[in-house]
Amino acid sequence: MDTMRDRFIAITSQLLAEEPRLAVVLADISADGFAPARRAHPDRVINVGIREQLLVGAGAGMALTGMRPIVHTFASFLVERPFEQVKLDFGHQGVGGILVSAGGSYDWPAGGFTHMAPGDVALLDTLDGWTVHVPGHPDEAEALLRGAVDGDDRVYVRLSLQANREARPAVGTGDFSVVREGRGGTVVAVGPMLDNVLAATEGLDVSVLYATTVRPFDSAGLRRAVGAGPGADVVIVEPYLAGTSTAAANQALMELPHRVLGLGVGRAELRRYGQMEEHLAAHGLDARGLRERITGFLRG
Repeated sequence: MDTMRDRFIAITSQLLAEEPRLAVVLADISADGFAPARRAHPDRVINVGIREQLLVGAGAGMALTGMRPIVHTFASFLVERPFEQVKLDFGHQGVGGILVSAGGSYDWPAGGFTHMAPGDVALLDTLDGWTVHVPGHPDEAEALLRGAVDGDDRVYVRLSLQANREARPAVGTGDFSVVREGRGGTVVAVGPMLDNVLAATEGLDVSVLYATTVRPFDSAGLRRAVGAGPGADVVIVEPYLAGTSTAAANQALMELPHRVLGLGVGRAELRRYGQMEEHLAAHGLDARGLRERITGFLRG
């Protein structure tokens, strides 16, 4: 299976030939992959070098002329480092564009904390009007990207090396899909967390929802899943900062007595490189860690 980033490069290169207003702005990351597209469309594939503030500003400038920019680099360099430009050049100026990140929360641990971005979605939550997609499979990444290209809004697509074994249908609607039904609680698995959540909840009487779009948050879907009982227990498992979506879940369930447990990447910095799988286990996001915390919460 190709990676989400591989699929992004291939599909975007194809879309450049089909969509005359589409442009790609790079900051060295993935420049080799886009080399053929840059030769074919030198005026619409721009590499600004390692200048992330310029990366975002150039993309927003293109949007002001009516183009549809795709702005791409690692998540830490796309959302965190040039956050002021994301806030002002896109948001304040009221223009749309597509930010496509790579690297996830810790896809390349050898790069150190400078190349990790567990707080990217939480940071974008401080801004208005962003749609946030978190695909769990390359096929889903392709579908979400194609849908984003057709619009004029502000979209963040978060790519990762973490992936589920199979793609899920109906991606791109914004609705949470029901993967498993149960009566003892509801677990929302975001993007590449689904396989581990399904393994962790095997044999448990819980509903499992799958989300590839987390902003806007599918409040109606969560309310349907928890039902009309006297209360609700909800666990949200996200591949980024733990608790990022708990406020949205609380808002969705405000008229119902409920408890929400937000699982994800912890705030403590892990200062040993290790491997991606070791970071998953250290944050309790492998199947074993998830089962312990989910069952402990539901018994509480």
